[in-house]
Amino acid sequence: MTPPPRRQLLRRSISASLALAIAAFGTAAAVVLSSAPPAAAAGVPAPSPLAVPGRGATVPFKEQEAEYAATNGTLIGPNRLYGTLPSEASGRQAVTLDAVGEYVEFTLTAPANAMSFRYSLPDNAAGSGRDASIDVTVNGASPKAVPVTSKYGWYYGGYPFNNNPGDTNPHHFYDEARTMFGSTLAAGTKVRLQVSSTAASPSFTIDLADFEQVAAPTAKPSGALDVVADFGADPTGSADSTAKIQAAVDAGKAQSKEVYIPQGTFQVRDHIVVDQVTLRGAGPWYSVLTGRDPSNRSKAVGVYGKYAAQGGSRNVTLKDFAIIGDIREREDNDQVNAIGGALSDSTVDNVWMQHTKCGAWMDGPMDNFTIKNSRILDQTADGVNFHYGVTNSTVTNTFVRNTGDDGLAMWAENVPNVKNKFTFNTVILPILANNIVTYGGKDITISDNVMSDTITNGGGLHIANRYPGVNSGQGTAVSGTTTAARNTLIRTGNNDYNWQFGVGAIWFSGLNEPINATVNISDTEVLDSSYAAIHLIEGATNGLHFDNIRIDGAGTYALQIQSPGTATFNNVVATHIAQSNPIHNCVGSGFQITRGTGNSGWYADPPACTGTWPAPVWTNGGVPGGGSGPTDPPTDPPTDPTDPPTDPPTDPPAETGNLAQGRTVTDSGHADVYSASRAVDGDANSYWESSNHAFPQTITVDLGAAKAVKRLVLKLPPAVAWSTRTQTLSVSGSTDNNTFNSLKSSAGYTFDPSSGNRATVTLPGTSARYLRLTFTGNTGWPAAQLSELEAYTS
Repeated sequence: MTPPPRRQLLRRSISASLALAIAAFGTAAAVVLSSAPPAAAAGVPAPSPLAVPGRGATVPFKEQEAEYAATNGTLIGPNRLYGTLPSEASGRQAVTLDAVGEYVEFTLTAPANAMSFRYSLPDNAAGSGRDASIDVTVNGASPKAVPVTSKYGWYYGGYPFNNNPGDTNPHHFYDEARTMFGSTLAAGTKVRLQVSSTAASPSFTIDLADFEQVAAPTAKPSGALDVVADFGADPTGSADSTAKIQAAVDAGKAQSKEVYIPQGTFQVRDHIVVDQVTLRGAGPWYSVLTGRDPSNRSKAVGVYGKYAAQGGSRNVTLKDFAIIGDIREREDNDQVNAIGGALSDSTVDNVWMQHTKCGAWMDGPMDNFTIKNSRILDQTADGVNFHYGVTNSTVTNTFVRNTGDDGLAMWAENVPNVKNKFTFNTVILPILANNIVTYGGKDITISDNVMSDTITNGGGLHIANRYPGVNSGQGTAVSGTTTAARNTLIRTGNNDYNWQFGVGAIWFSGLNEPINATVNISDTEVLDSSYAAIHLIEGATNGLHFDNIRIDGAGTYALQIQSPGTATFNNVVATHIAQSNPIHNCVGSGFQITRGTGNSGWYADPPACTGTWPAPVWTNGGVPGGGSGPTDPPTDPPTDPTDPPTDPPTDPPAETGNLAQGRTVTDSGHADVYSASRAVDGDANSYWESSNHAFPQTITVDLGAAKAVKRLVLKLPPAVAWSTRTQTLSVSGSTDNNTFNSLKSSAGYTFDPSSGNRATVTLPGTSARYLRLTFTGNTGWPAAQLSELEAYTS
């Protein structure tokens, strides 16, 4: 099938042993349990995303966390620092087993005949991962060695990441394996994960186990075509079954018959293209599609509709099977997703998606598509992305964990997304970016979901005019009414390693252009946020309405305001805010708050504007602990939220650092993903590049308040790959972002890698809130380029 035009994810954004192959338990002789030290469970209590009544997905399993189970291993965490093992664990805690005989033992709370468990093994020196096995025992007997691997984890460096252990920022540590017991175990049965050898892996970190009573296989529907009996597909996985399953699907369409995938593991090395057909399995524990072309990385298992340019597909049902891929790297150009293409008037029901790039990357235009009752696990990129004109479509009652990018996303690139819904989903541990997000979109609903444990560069819920193709000129910006109701967010938001400050649990961005819409956030709980609970940044966000919001625990502030906007607050109650002043706001009256009734704990006048970002203080259920912030953080907000602290600071402390870092920044245009925010992110290796062949070009930074800036330091990446170049630019300043006065006339500045690839611009110290650099030339590239724009008062 001819792929569509290149559409990158544009984000910061397996099969040596199929760890999820179903393994039935045998009747091996009983083994003697280790005589290791007595077991103990010592996890810090933390709210569970599966314990929120009436919200999130209704899952078929009972989950148990390793840190609360019996164990003689080592508890790790709680810790939310990016790049650490506990930071990517559910609840930010896990148990490491690093010696023969060490174990984690779970006691069943309900009958179960199957389990899946989340774990991490160390990478190997080559970065290709390692294979091992861990024993599963039942009541001390009948051990079964279950394969585990690190081949699907351990990414390094910056976006789009690599598999080189010598690079920085290791992340994406965990994977999941599943097995069936062979019979139903009663409640009270003890199931143990135990190390029998450290030869293949020096350690095994266990995060959790999910225990499930899996129903018997679903029989072939009457009159259905069988991919094995009728078309010769190989259920052992030895032979490539791609063509035979495709032939069955084509015949099903031609004959108006369902197509049945019986029990088995089927090797599929390219897309199965579906149109006007039902493809049904015996159940996601029984019917598994897996595989990848051995010589062409861009071909792998996936069930796709025809692309929109080819007319798209419609009237498709995909149901009761698993797609478990073999994707071990992040390559945004490869169409190696579990489900893709354009599927109108179609449904995905009870499909298990794992080890693909994305669970479902849907390229419209397409309409009336639903994913429901499904599981999306261990992806290298998004869980779901409704991209390029997806309308009237839904993801509901779906469980998402350990995606490599946004958990559930809508991205209205160039074509409007309209009236889509994400409802009753549980989205946990996106390793990058957000739990749930809409980039643009009209009349969007995000309700009744549970989001937890954001890792980095994102928050729990994000509503934004960000990313290419999102703008009001094409009708793709946030518009109409966006509804986010009855959501629960737990331990969401985290540090952005580009910006070097925290991203809020619920955050808004008008990077491409201001949000001017109605955005209703209601009946929502924001619990134990890693940084701020509510956050505005970039551009402006207008039309926010917060009603019946409970904020319990925020690592920094209740509100972090870094851009202008308007918002109303009714019955918004905040407790356990780490900072004594619950608002950080350096845009002053640019952010207009209208307070209704029933508010407490989050308001202060004046707000804080410190020029520095405090270390977070993390909580569990409102009890401070686990953070690295002040020694004695306040445990309660001011008694009367309508009054400021007794002695509020009237002036921020003297600012001696880089005033531009992390501030709102805009440009006249930029190339591809090289947006203006990269020039103030504190990372000299990322960079802003203006639109090419289009001088003059500008970049403007909002310092938040008028500052007497006397010096700019301009940087390009220090890598020797950057040749010496001279950029011609001028500097102007403004107090209102409308009238700009010259601060430095146009001159050439040379950037030489041998001397740090930087240039200094001296200024007269004239007070200005907005600094604008206007570029008219660059001898090294037909565009303006900066990796850092730094502003200093000395």
